[in-house]
This record gives sequence, structure tokens and C-alpha cells, in this order.
Amino acid sequence: MTHLSSRSKLTGLTKLLPIPAGEFMMGSANFYPEEAPIHPVYVDAFLIEEHPVTNAQFAEFVRQTDYVTVAERALDAALFPQLSAAECAPGSMVFRPTAGPVDLQHLEQWWVWMPQACWHRPSGPGSHIKNRLNHPVTQVAYEDALAYAVWAERILPSEAEWERAARGHYVSADFCWGNEKTPKGKRMAKHYQGQFPWKNEAADGHKYSAPVKSFPPNQFGLYDMAGNVWEWTDDWYSLYSQPTADKSQATCCGTAENSIKLVESETTCCVPQNPRGGTQADSLDRSQPQFPIPRKVIKGGSFLCADEYCMRYRPGARRPQMIDSGMSHLGFRCAVRV
Repeated sequence: MTHLSSRSKLTGLTKLLPIPAGEFMMGSANFYPEEAPIHPVYVDAFLIEEHPVTNAQFAEFVRQTDYVTVAERALDAALFPQLSAAECAPGSMVFRPTAGPVDLQHLEQWWVWMPQACWHRPSGPGSHIKNRLNHPVTQVAYEDALAYAVWAERILPSEAEWERAARGHYVSADFCWGNEKTPKGKRMAKHYQGQFPWKNEAADGHKYSAPVKSFPPNQFGLYDMAGNVWEWTDDWYSLYSQPTADKSQATCCGTAENSIKLVESETTCCVPQNPRGGTQADSLDRSQPQFPIPRKVIKGGSFLCADEYCMRYRPGARRPQMIDSGMSHLGFRCAVRV
């Protein structure tokens, strides 16, 4: 991690809101395979930021520390002999709409490697954040998000903490606001409107990301827990464990330190308490051995989530993200354990 120089007193950080301890049903059985099975989880009380870290806040972090993000650093050609000099240059992944309808199985049609793309040039050369200071920062890799959190004397939330915060008191609903996507016709989150990835109708007035707090908060007072930008968590990605079919053969999910027991009729079962993800090794994508990069869980969906392609602006949604990669729809928020 790039050395962080001494800094002045922290100012301008996002307000922290309390999340009460409680149990909820994690995951979903109604949408995508990686979200299943639904399983009960208990999380201790903690604090989490009211909205994602903004461009203005990240700019202040960089101003005070001279931090250089992953996207602003060139790759070491000696470590990547298969790459050309151009491919080793600083840059990041940028969304580019297609000219018309395309096969949605091939995302390389709308994601392109863009030299010089970074947090303050999110779409590459010629782009800037001057009129987007209150938008979520993007083009940050996991290392960058973690560096900000350390500087802010905060942490990145676990996947379970993030989902607990996103759900509010809806412990098992499809969306952060209940089971209806647009209650009384009201848009509740920033997601893609139109025909992905070529016709963006931007019916809410925002073609890509929106300023933080543009949409209603959830029951805990948190903004942008659905849509706008995906958010890093601190958990290594792995598939959820499959449940034991025969409850009489079920084993306790952990020790007294990381589980609690609930009595259901005459059956005693264990509910994971403050669970964490898998191992770094397990997070590798075995379908792409040519990319041995560990992956963290990202949550929340983004402005590119289209119902016909990626209906993931939901608390139960989850995706793996390689830790060395920022993207133009990926940001973060911080938390504090109490």
C-alpha cells in the first residue's frame, strides 16, 4: 500500500449511523444462483456511513496523503511479460454503450480498458469530476478503498454487515424498501432505465451515477444501499454453503464465540454470528486460471443494473470483484464496529 503521509485533523467525513444488533435472512432464492441459499445470520451492532464516499471526500484524502490509486500506477512489465507497453500503462475499465442491441452474454462489448481512466478521470481522457463532487467516487480498487478507510480511522464492512444495514427492518424482502420494485410508481434507486447496453433513457435525469442522497433512504436512514454504485466489502468471495437436508444431521455452525443458538420447536440449530467470507484462495475464479487475482464481495448494484440483464440493486445481490480492479460503477462506504 502506498505510504500515507501525516495528515491534519479529519474533517468532512460521512456521518455514521447506528445499525442495531439483530438477525436477518441473508441472500435470496428469487434471482441469481450465487445469492442462494437464504440463510439466517446474526450481526452485532455497528455504525456505517450514511452514503457512499464521494468524489469530494476522496479528493480530500488524496490532498492530505498524496495517495496514488491503483489505476494511476503503471503495471510492472517484468511481472506481466504477456502484456504490451500500452496495456501496462495506467488506466481502468470504463463502460461504453454499444451502437445497438447486442448479445448480453459478452460484456466485453460494453466494458473497455481505458488508458488514464482513474477516480478523477472516471471515463478516461477528457473526463473530470468538477461537476460531480457530490457523486460517489468510482474507479477505486479494493486497496484504494481500504487505504481511505484506514486514513479515516474506519473499516470496510463485512458482507453480512453491509446486507444487514441495507435491509433495514425488512429482514427478508427483495428490495431495501420491501417486495415491490416501484411502490406507487415511485423510483427508489438509481438503476438503468432503457434497453441495456445501448439505449439509456435516463428517466430520472441522471445518465450514469447520481449525486448521493438523490433517492429515498432506507429504514435505517441510509442512502444508496441500492443502485448508484456497487460497493466494496471486506469479505473474500465464496459461494454460500449448502444447507443440510436432514436437520437431525445438522452440525453447529461454529464455536460459542461466533455463533448463537436458537430453539425452534424441539430442534436446536445454530445461526452464524458476525460471519465472514471464505478464504483468499477460495476466492479465485477457477474458470479463469489465467487471472489468479483474489476477489472480494461487492454489494448493492449500480446505475448499470438493468432488469433484463442485472437486476442486482437489491440487498441480497452479490458479485465477486478482482481486488486489483476499479470500474466506472464501483465505489465504497466505511463502517465502525462498536
